[in-house]
Amino acid sequence: MLPRFLLDTHVVVRWLMESKKLSREQTRSLMEAIRRGEPLALSAVTLVELAVLTSEGRLRISLEDIFDELRANPLFRVFPLTYEIASEVASLGRVLRDPADRAIVATARVHRLRLVTSDQRIIESKLVPVID
Repeated sequence: MLPRFLLDTHVVVRWLMESKKLSREQTRSLMEAIRRGEPLALSAVTLVELAVLTSEGRLRISLEDIFDELRANPLFRVFPLTYEIASEVASLGRVLRDPADRAIVATARVHRLRLVTSDQRIIESKLVPVID
């Protein structure tokens, strides 16, 4: 089964550490997908962002624990960066400043996924359908 949703980095963090901080719509959509047996997609850039957050001490969990959880959980499917995604990043222009946000949005667009995010810049950009 193919995923319908791509999780933004902060949604992954909330999922693993503070699930009560997910919005009602995010929780409902993700739980419904899980009940149907759908995987949840992550951009490879999310793994890099998680590494940066842990190395800067901004998360209270080790990178090894995060990666072990993501690897062990069959729900998560990591989408690699590809030439098509990089080209999509270039086509987005300067609407989003953060290169990681651009790569995540481009991944969602290329794979035709809804992005689960609370990032207002992404939501307001209307570059990709979101669940906020």
